Amino acid sequence: MTIAPIFILLLGIGIGIPVAIAIGMAALSFFLISGAMPPELFVQRAVAVTHSFPLLAVPLFVMTGVVMNYAGITSRMMAFAESMTGHWKGGLAQVNVLLSTLLGGVSGSANADAAMQSKILVPEMSRRGYDPAFSTAVTASSSIISVIIPPGIGLILYGFMGDVSIGQLFLAGIVPGVVICAGMMVTVAYEARRLELKPAFDAPAPWSVRGRAFASAFLALMVPVGIVLGIRLGFFTPTEAGAMAVAFAAIVGILYGDLKLSHIQPILEQTMQATAVILLVICMASAFGFYMTWEQIPSALAKAMLALTENPYLLLILINLLLVVVGMFIEGSAALILLTPILVPVITKVGIDPVHFGIVMVFNLTVAGVTPPLGTLMFTTCSITGVPISKFIRAAVPFYILLFGMLFVLTFIPQLSLWLPNLKFN
Repeated sequence: MTIAPIFILLLGIGIGIPVAIAIGMAALSFFLISGAMPPELFVQRAVAVTHSFPLLAVPLFVMTGVVMNYAGITSRMMAFAESMTGHWKGGLAQVNVLLSTLLGGVSGSANADAAMQSKILVPEMSRRGYDPAFSTAVTASSSIISVIIPPGIGLILYGFMGDVSIGQLFLAGIVPGVVICAGMMVTVAYEARRLELKPAFDAPAPWSVRGRAFASAFLALMVPVGIVLGIRLGFFTPTEAGAMAVAFAAIVGILYGDLKLSHIQPILEQTMQATAVILLVICMASAFGFYMTWEQIPSALAKAMLALTENPYLLLILINLLLVVVGMFIEGSAALILLTPILVPVITKVGIDPVHFGIVMVFNLTVAGVTPPLGTLMFTTCSITGVPISKFIRAAVPFYILLFGMLFVLTFIPQLSLWLPNLKFN
């Protein structure tokens, strides 16, 4: 077995080479060293993966989020969230959590959600007396909800790499997303009382104001509902749902009068930049996956893990510990792409549902994004808000407790994830 590519991959990541480049270097080294096949096959394996129809969903849902920001839909969602929770203690923090849940149905990206709210909500929270470290911790932690509520891009990548139904994964994320949102709001309420945070409003907003805010955001709120219903009723596939979401978001923006012709260029530029990063990792991982398959590394690792235990609960604990450690050092999407082909055969052999495991795996690797030393969500939010990492970590401790508690719940109560897909597919 040739193990040099694995050492090259670990060395590249260790010295700070971008993950996609490190994976590509490791994969190319196999084709150059082995001598068993022409190096040109590296390019073929990297390019062939881009011909996949399910992967079209990635740029489409990325574009949906970008279009909604330019169309003024995000600000309407925020106004509706504030009208509902602004009178609570720590009301703006609750708005932060609720907005992440609402945006989960349109952006599908935790990093995009965290960056947007760091720019829009955190400065407003600071002006109203919130500790910037607390505001940043809430923003980073609540953005994790975005990857669980459909159409999370992480779910699309897991479904593609693990050959699991993306439609089932979308449905499986709804109940866990709502549960995580509720848990996050309870934690924010507790912290708001402890820190004596003031509400945004002195009294609850009149129902007439809430009604107007809801009416203003109604069309935007229908996007995730339409996606889920369309998939469940068989009107379109998850990939086609992405195209429908883009079209609907553009129509809503035009009706609101906020989407202009001048926005087309920046929308396309931002979509291409975000998509290129994801697809470069996928292409390099495809070539690296060929190496792992050729050397039978996934089957060897599967046998090694199953030799330790075939108890599904113990196996889930071991895998979760592995994912937490890996997620601390490798960006979530890259880790997901690399590990899914290895772990899915392992869990299916002991009877663990791959749809349930997909929710656990995506959530686990995203939680790692807010933990030191290399959490991408932590660095994204802190770089925008200017909060030192040390202060962020102290402020995020209550949210760490909640998130790892929710990871335990999602792991050992599979029906939270499987109840809704079973209604449709069974």
